[in-house]
Amino acid sequence: MPETTTDPSNAPTPRSAAPVRVAIVDDHESVRLGIQAACQNEGFTVILTAAGVQEFVDNLAGREVDVVVLDLSLGDGSTVTENVKRVQATGSAVLVHSIADRVASVREALAAGAAGVIPKSSATKTVMAAVATVARGDVLNNLEWASAIDADRDFAKAQLGRREREILHLYASGLPLKLAAQQLGIGYSTAREYLDRIRVKYVEVGRPAPTKVDLLRRAVEDGILPGLDADGGDGR
Repeated sequence: MPETTTDPSNAPTPRSAAPVRVAIVDDHESVRLGIQAACQNEGFTVILTAAGVQEFVDNLAGREVDVVVLDLSLGDGSTVTENVKRVQATGSAVLVHSIADRVASVREALAAGAAGVIPKSSATKTVMAAVATVARGDVLNNLEWASAIDADRDFAKAQLGRREREILHLYASGLPLKLAAQQLGIGYSTAREYLDRIRVKYVEVGRPAPTKVDLLRRAVEDGILPGLDADGGDGR
């Protein structure tokens, strides 16, 4: 499925395809019950709920889950990275359900590979739209993600030229590379060369970006999304 950015408030819930399969991991029963009811009302299939990741893994029993709505701070001594990685190992995408002020933990969850974060203060319809977005294979690019990244500048920016930033901006925003090239008035092969060069530059600063999702993360981290910087050369 395509890896694109999506505004969860406008994302339609898939109805014609098979129901989205959801699991809920939260150490508060009231939260689990509330999300479960909302998911069922939306037409999603709730595979299981659990108070912790270990319980989730133990009770999965080979069943497949599209999205795990994961509490950011479980009270069992587990770490954010450990929880995200263990859930991903089951083949499920991770949507972090978080209290908005835990920016450092949100940053850690995104670095571990979570597809996005949705605040616990969000309206139920926004949470359900986020679940649908992640289930499609898309990545949430929302304010919570951007705020978490802004709070941690402990990395080196790749020195991208103007044209490289333009290509990254369009491609990471969701356009196929061919359409990005057409929009910039350059050939596909030239756009591919720019993209390869971008990946090399991110490797050189210790921030590899082998996938489109990784490139989206880098673009947000370096301020290329949502807009382009006004300065810079042509990338040559």
